Amino acid sequence: MTTGVCEHVGAGREVAAPRADGCEDCLAAGGHWVHLRLCVVCGHVGCCDSSPNRHASGHFRATGHPLIQSYEPGEDWWWCYVDEVAFQVPGAPVHAHR
Repeated sequence: MTTGVCEHVGAGREVAAPRADGCEDCLAAGGHWVHLRLCVVCGHVGCCDSSPNRHASGHFRATGHPLIQSYEPGEDWWWCYVDEVAFQVPGAPVHAHR
């Protein structure tokens, strides 16, 4: 993965702190998830598109926040929903659920 491939990366320069240790929407509704994603704009934690409810992409559609970061241990990739590109941001904080 490379850097500088997404024009929206500036929206995540100050990566927001995670607001939960699991998918916020699944936790509230009693659902489950496969993998977690962190909105770097506001800190929303949502489940991936392999999860039944796809809350991370739903958060993008509802808010327009374009950038997520994997919230899985050992992963540091980002995804831009607008540009549909994965990339890494050297030096960016890496968050993961417990």
